[in-house]
Amino acid sequence: MCSSEETDLLRLEEVFSTTLARTISLILQPLLLADPEPSDPCGKECLRLLQQLHESAQRLWDVTEQSLLSLRQRLYHPPSMSLEAVLLLNNADYVLQAHMEYIKSYTDCLVVQAFQKVSKKRSEFWRSQRKALRQLLSSGSSEGSVGTTLCQALRQPLAHHVQKYVLLLLSLRDTLDEHHPAQQLVMHAVTLFGNLQSFMQQALDQAMATQALWHSLSSRLRDVLCTPTHRLLQDSQDIPVVVTPLRAERVLLFDDTLVLLQGHNVHTFDLKLVWVDPSQDKCVLHILTPEDEFSFCTRDPQGQVVWQWKVTQAVCQALCGKKDFPVLGSGREPSVPPECRCLAYTFHREGRLYQATYDGEWSRAKPHGKGTLKWPDGRNHVGDFYQGLEHGFGICLVPQASEDKFDCYKCHWREGRMCEYGICEYGTDEVYKGYFQAGVRHGFGVLDSAPQAPQPFRYTGHWERGQRSGYGIEEDRDRGERYIGMWQADQRHGPGIVVTQAGVCYQGTFQGDKMAGPGILLCEDDSLYEGTFTRELTLLGKGKVTFPNGFTLEGSFCSGTDKGLYTQGVLDTTALPPNPSSTRKRQLGLGAFPVESRWQGVYSPFRDFLRLGCPGELQEALLGFHVQSSRELRKSQEYLCCERSHPKDCVGSMEDILKELLQHRKPKALQQYLRKALSNSRHPLGKLLQTLMLTFQATYSGIGANKHLQAMAQEEVKQHARELWAAYRGLLKVALLRQGQTLEEESMETRDLQVHGLLLPLLLPSFYSELFTLYLLLHEREDGLYSRGIANLSLFPDTKLLEFLDVQKHLWPLKDLRLTSNQRYSLVRDKCFLSATECLQKIITTVDPREKLEVLEKTYGEIEATVSRVLGREYKLPMDDLLPLLIYVVSRARIQHLGAEIHLIRDMMDPIHTGGLHDFLLTALESCYEHIQKEDMRLHHLPGHWDARELW
Repeated sequence: MCSSEETDLLRLEEVFSTTLARTISLILQPLLLADPEPSDPCGKECLRLLQQLHESAQRLWDVTEQSLLSLRQRLYHPPSMSLEAVLLLNNADYVLQAHMEYIKSYTDCLVVQAFQKVSKKRSEFWRSQRKALRQLLSSGSSEGSVGTTLCQALRQPLAHHVQKYVLLLLSLRDTLDEHHPAQQLVMHAVTLFGNLQSFMQQALDQAMATQALWHSLSSRLRDVLCTPTHRLLQDSQDIPVVVTPLRAERVLLFDDTLVLLQGHNVHTFDLKLVWVDPSQDKCVLHILTPEDEFSFCTRDPQGQVVWQWKVTQAVCQALCGKKDFPVLGSGREPSVPPECRCLAYTFHREGRLYQATYDGEWSRAKPHGKGTLKWPDGRNHVGDFYQGLEHGFGICLVPQASEDKFDCYKCHWREGRMCEYGICEYGTDEVYKGYFQAGVRHGFGVLDSAPQAPQPFRYTGHWERGQRSGYGIEEDRDRGERYIGMWQADQRHGPGIVVTQAGVCYQGTFQGDKMAGPGILLCEDDSLYEGTFTRELTLLGKGKVTFPNGFTLEGSFCSGTDKGLYTQGVLDTTALPPNPSSTRKRQLGLGAFPVESRWQGVYSPFRDFLRLGCPGELQEALLGFHVQSSRELRKSQEYLCCERSHPKDCVGSMEDILKELLQHRKPKALQQYLRKALSNSRHPLGKLLQTLMLTFQATYSGIGANKHLQAMAQEEVKQHARELWAAYRGLLKVALLRQGQTLEEESMETRDLQVHGLLLPLLLPSFYSELFTLYLLLHEREDGLYSRGIANLSLFPDTKLLEFLDVQKHLWPLKDLRLTSNQRYSLVRDKCFLSATECLQKIITTVDPREKLEVLEKTYGEIEATVSRVLGREYKLPMDDLLPLLIYVVSRARIQHLGAEIHLIRDMMDPIHTGGLHDFLLTALESCYEHIQKEDMRLHHLPGHWDARELW
């Protein structure tokens, strides 16, 4: 059975539905017809608001009809519909939303006095409707103007309806049993419409206060501020404040904007970008905005509390994007606006950000976090910000004068300027990859010209304050030259070397980008000039030429009119021929560029990283980053983004790297760890090695592959090994400090053992190609003689060669010579000491000098094993027997470029082997190499029956 309260609800809905229908037909529709096509902006705005009110009233009527229908079904067919299925209870939020929309539309019209303005258009009509309007009012009277009467007629029925809703729902609640299924629904509806009653009153009060405000302002200010969305929350005329330093005459707090009035000037601040900062002075309140900071000073602490509470709640409401419900600030705890927000704002004040739009994260009125800055001229910066400045990783596009050309800076930033590692791709197609400081190139970096540039170049080296300074390498591809040396203020300055594509080398002192004073010139044929040059690197003045045959020419040199060379001096042909080895091995740069100071710019960022304790936030700034190319970005700024793979995605965080390092300190585990770390460019050690490889290739590959630079390259590789070991020790020290431990100091001897025994073999493969090429060039002549000797010796059958080399016959392994029926011992080749020969050939399969020496030791073992098998007893070969046997094995192994191999092993071997077996065997191999070079001469003096042509 249905209760009387349900019947009363039905009647209430019927009355309200009828009233709404009459309101729509009697008031709203005539209001819309008062001026259907206004020409003035004010009239158009009023018409829009009235249309909105008409739509919301129509929607409220539809919802009321739906509620009425559900109540009728409940009352007339009780068994088929339970109380909890009634729309007012089952979907109270839906009903509430229709009421809220009507209240908003009504108060919008109220704020701009739309009813008064439109009613004047048809004043005679509305006067004739007074009697009908009175019937809509519960009081039955309509004192005041037509506009006031319209306001009352559109508000009063709704207010009475909501009030009765609450009363009837409360009565219905009292009739229900505690466990009735509809009990919770009724309570929810009571709460909602009780809150709606309070909210409606507050909304009406704010609208009326806002409407009254316009009358206190000048027409100019009213035109600027009067909008239907504004709701006045606080006026400094009610609670006075003094604004400093702006000295505003009046402060108005709306629900979306804070306004300061200074005469005819209006300063508006979007509340979404307003931060409230209470002061220690209880009468002062600090306000922070993107471009202004000012304070409100009240007469007493109570005034400060009111302003702080009002502004804070208004900010919260603005950020939520809707009116607070049920009542502004009525919660148990006052709302606190978030410190960090994500919004867009355009700067208007003159300065660096003038007319720029920032869209991203904010904190305390400053861009803070991730965001995008866009200027009207096309400049864009997207990335990380800190307290208003670019800070962290970011990508910046700067348009050039020519169409569709941009400079793209992908870099780390600090306090608004480029810092740490960056990649810059310029509109000219030049590319810089390296380090920055205070917005300019500083530290190590590589600058590449455009491939199609008229004078293509690459500079690899150090920079200072945006200019090339310090040690650096420049390759001039157009002239086919490479400069290796010192720079100052973007010019070659100090000791330097010029290597040409023709193999000519210059070394001297440069000033103002030109060579000045004495220097040396080394030609491809080993001719040496020592003297003075012109700035264009031509011989001028006193000098001395030493020819490969030892002749010298000393005198004065100059260039003729036909670009020939003229000289006047003394030619000395009596000097003894120089040692060919020393002549060929003249090396450049050893004293001019100390190896310890060449690439400090590569190590400095890593040392700074260690000094700071390897902070994770600087990991990417050290290791660099991988981002998409800006080639596509240049086509359209819409594709501007800063997505990149972070070092953490590739190798883990610094914490993980340091933990793993502590777990691999034992020798075998350490070797495996270092091999893995050095091969990973996203590991600090791997990144260092990768950069050093870049510098090595820039110096010694291509044009730089010159034999006179071999010593420079060799000492550079050793220095890199020492530096990388120091880098590993630095990481270990930081890892131990994080565990509360300290790293023990290591002796110089221990360090050298680790560098040569552990680290050098691991990194040598990274430099081997360029380094071995230099050894090949340096020892080309000796290897040529060696190759001819090998070719001649290869014509000998085994027995003839053993005899020729004076190997004692009882050591000949003739049992190994398996003959067919038509063969003789004197014709068999490549069968003796076969195991030793095959073993020695493996010396070229590795780049590690230690492994090469182990191959040599195994070869020696195979020779002794073969001899012991021949003699039937264990036999230790004396040097007199070993050397000819080793010559035999070397000649049969036919290893190309053996001289380069021997000298590389000697230069790069671990000093621990000096004086030991490996040193002895290497010396023996060197003797074999020298003997084979001389065999060509011996063969020419042999008796006729030893002539190689008659061996067959």
